[in-house]
Amino acid sequence: MYVYCDGTILPAEQATVSVLDHGFLYGIGLFETVRVYEGRLFLWKEHFARLSAGLLALRIRQKWSGEELAAAILQTVEANGLTDAYVRLSITAGAEGIGLVSAGYEQPSLFIFAKTVPPIIEPPRPKRLQMLSFPRQTAEGPVRFKSHNYLNNALGRLEIGKQADVEGVFLTHDGHLAEGIVSNLFWIRDGQLCTPSTQTGILDGITRRHVLKLAAHLGIPVQEGFFPADALKLADEVFVTNSIQEIVPVAGVDEMDLLETDGRFTRALRFAYRESVASGG
Repeated sequence: MYVYCDGTILPAEQATVSVLDHGFLYGIGLFETVRVYEGRLFLWKEHFARLSAGLLALRIRQKWSGEELAAAILQTVEANGLTDAYVRLSITAGAEGIGLVSAGYEQPSLFIFAKTVPPIIEPPRPKRLQMLSFPRQTAEGPVRFKSHNYLNNALGRLEIGKQADVEGVFLTHDGHLAEGIVSNLFWIRDGQLCTPSTQTGILDGITRRHVLKLAAHLGIPVQEGFFPADALKLADEVFVTNSIQEIVPVAGVDEMDLLETDGRFTRALRFAYRESVASGG
């Protein structure tokens, strides 16, 4: 793998980050997971807007324009011999030394990783959901950023283990549905699309937003709110979303099988998603 490291592309084993970088010392950094289809970035405008908002909130200087970052992403994808790719772009706070800063971060570092992704198959292999034994931690600031503070998710992955077809589900401290370890949750109940509100402390996923937009275009009513865990088991259809796997149907929750897997609403949204990919978003 070749990595973009502050303006230079080099083999991953040669890429380094300073031990004084606050991304390493304190987890102060942001990342975006971006999907590239046939050499085109998907929903890049939305990813860059979220990244920019996070940089502003964390007082990390925005050294790169959206166009510069997009060009660096495509350069990294090409260096790895790919046209379809899973891309992770990370901006760390930079080498500020031991101790927290009070005036913001002026010398951030940029790293970009690109790797191959399996082809999208139709219909997709469904997942099962498993409730995690500990709650989703609340955002440490006013909103949840896609930050390097990822311990909650890492612990969830350790609890699930190597089950690739299982996604762990976080509840809030008061027992409401939150999100998956690496996904947002959706379900259909009586013809209505339901999903936890961002006020539960979840990440406002880019794919999540796009699915809500597609639902509006399809005339599917949407309810965002606070829902009990049993809402998934009472649903007519359930699916999860993220930027890499797109829309994946769910076959069961904990030990219970759902009556319908990949129902008509899930399929309609997935086909609309694929059409938006083909048209560039």
